[in-house]
Amino acid sequence: MHRSAENRAGIERLEERLAELEGLAEALEGVPDEKVVGVLERAVALLAEVNDRLETGLESSEKEARELGELLDRVDFGPLDEALERAQRPPEAPDEAPPSGGPGGG
Repeated sequence: MHRSAENRAGIERLEERLAELEGLAEALEGVPDEKVVGVLERAVALLAEVNDRLETGLESSEKEARELGELLDRVDFGPLDEALERAQRPPEAPDEAPPSGGPGGG
């Protein structure tokens, strides 16, 4: 599976879990006392799953960032920097030719 498809699937699963948590929070108001513990246990399990997925995503992102940083450290940007500096300099005025008809000119 492609990484963006995996990310999308993971996000959709998190959204489902969060929606379920919202439903549990709303249901708590009408749940008899003897069932509150069961609802809270389910909420804790959902929160643990969401937390695990978020931590896994963060670890994966950190790993990718390190790998990208290592790749960028190996790239020589010197020629690119020089070209950008040249492109940002104002154009040099062409040397002005001496005026015709000056002293001794005719």
